[in-house]
This record gives sequence, C-alpha cells and structure tokens, in this order.
Amino acid sequence: MTSVSVVVPTRNRSRLLATTLRSVLWQRDVELEVVVVEDASTDDTAEMVTGLADPRVTLVRRDAPRGPSTARNEGAERARGEWLAFCDDDDVWAPDKVAVQVAAAEEGGRDWAYVGSVNVGGALEVVSGGPPPEPEEVVAALPRYNAVPGGGSNVILRRPLLEHLGGFDERLPPCEDWELWIRLAREAPPAFVRRPLMGYRLHGGSSSLDTERILRSARLIEQTHATRVDRGRLHRWLAESALRMNRRGEALSHMAKAAVRGQAAGVASDLLAILRRRVARVPWAGDRMPPGADDAWAAEASAWLEELRARTAGADESGLR
Repeated sequence: MTSVSVVVPTRNRSRLLATTLRSVLWQRDVELEVVVVEDASTDDTAEMVTGLADPRVTLVRRDAPRGPSTARNEGAERARGEWLAFCDDDDVWAPDKVAVQVAAAEEGGRDWAYVGSVNVGGALEVVSGGPPPEPEEVVAALPRYNAVPGGGSNVILRRPLLEHLGGFDERLPPCEDWELWIRLAREAPPAFVRRPLMGYRLHGGSSSLDTERILRSARLIEQTHATRVDRGRLHRWLAESALRMNRRGEALSHMAKAAVRGQAAGVASDLLAILRRRVARVPWAGDRMPPGADDAWAAEASAWLEELRARTAGADESGLR
C-alpha cells in the first residue's frame, strides 16, 4: 500500500481544524501519516489534536508563530511517506482523494497531481464550482495565475521532488503554493483527476483576504520567474475575498480594476453569481443546483460532504470538538 504523508499547518482554528482532520483521517486505501504543525496557537488546538488519540497523527508545536510556509516545510522535513500532500486547516477532502490522485499519477508516470474542487460554506454546503482545467492548460497558465483549483490543499507530489525543489518559498505567503506549482510545472506536467474531491471553505478568516500581502507576493513571483501576472484574474479573486468580509467598497474597487484589465466579462459573471447566491441563500439539495455550480459536479461533491457532516455531528455529540 502506498504511503502518504499529509502536512497540516494550523494556528488558532481548532474547530475548523477538527473537521479538516476528520476528512484527512478518513482517507482510504493508503498508508497514512498526518503531521500537524501547530504554529504557536493560543486556543485549544493542541488539546483537540492530542484528544484524537490517533497513532497516525504527529503534533509539532512551535513556541512562536512563523507562518504557514515554514510550517509546511517543517512538516515536510518530518514526513516519511513516499508521497506528500498538504491540507490547510480550513479545507476538507473526499475519502478517496489521496488514493485516486496517487493512482492517476502512477498510471500516467507523473510525479505530481491535482484534483477538482468546490467552494463550500460554513455548513459544508456546496456554494460553487466546476471541473478543473486540463494539465496542459494548467502548465501554460501557472506563470500568469494560479490555475490549480482549491489553493494549497489540492496537490500531492513525490517527497523527493519537493526535496529537489527546496520546499515552499517562505517569502511569499499567502501565494507560496502558487509559486511552488510554477516550479513543479517546469519540472514536468501533472496528472489530474476530473472529480470534485476537495472542498475549499469560504469564511471571513481566510488568509486569502490579506490584499497587500497577495499583491506583494504577485510582484515577487513576477521578479523570480520573469513573468507577468494576470492582474485581472487576481483582482477578481480579491473582490470575491473582500465580499466574504463584507468589505463591499473594496470589492467594487477590485472589480473595477479587474474589468479594466481585460476581465469585464468575468466580473459580470461574478456579479450575476453573487446576486443569485444572495437571492437563494440556501445550500444545494437534490434537485436544486447552487448558483454558479455545475449540476453533476455539485451532486458528487454534495454526497461526500453530507457524509462528512454526519461524521462531524456524531463526533461533536460524543464530545470531540
């Protein structure tokens, strides 16, 4: 059975982390190791993790916060699996995500792989999503924007490959995942799985809301890789992030910047999806598709998310938080 190490950086998100770890620990058909790097949390994160009492989980505690990039690198150094995966402390996985990714990579002779993703709300309901681009499109697009859906919780790669590349660039949070994908793509193209096997959770505390750091990281990526970032797409993403924080003025500013940078049609589509979501204000269920989501795509994701909700509720009732 293939061995996979999953590195989970975390700080002060014990309740989100509890659900994330449940989704990681229910991975099947792989030999699993989970390294949780606790970045000097001041909440009950450490107690929650040790309370799992799962021998597959190793908790690494830090006395001072140094950020998710260094946490990922430290976790990777401690990992022993043939394959490495990373999961942010607020995202969730389908139970066959890792096994399917490994199979796709090995069958295609690839050293890294990604899957499809959905955006999910606070109740683990599907909010939006659709199939990911093909590997050729991802490789071509990465120098301009992060074409791998779902952020840093998506990709798996062979551990020696990460060691060869030198890990995550610690100057670049919160864009360090994107920059690593650029380097991966220059080594070789990825494999991919055209299924919605991860959930990117939308919430107000997301690191993707730090606008200044994102723009600074984008400039560093341009300098490091001699490329030109697609700022139209970047400002669309920032607009969506600002709306999650109810920063409407900032969101409108980013939409305007995106529109003048060639993303007018995309901004119009975003506004329509936002309007539909606000009108509906309901999770996807059975015969009703969430605004902005592909029907069959949402249906598959909703099935495993419903199982995760049930597992989470059962654990909460038994006292595990």
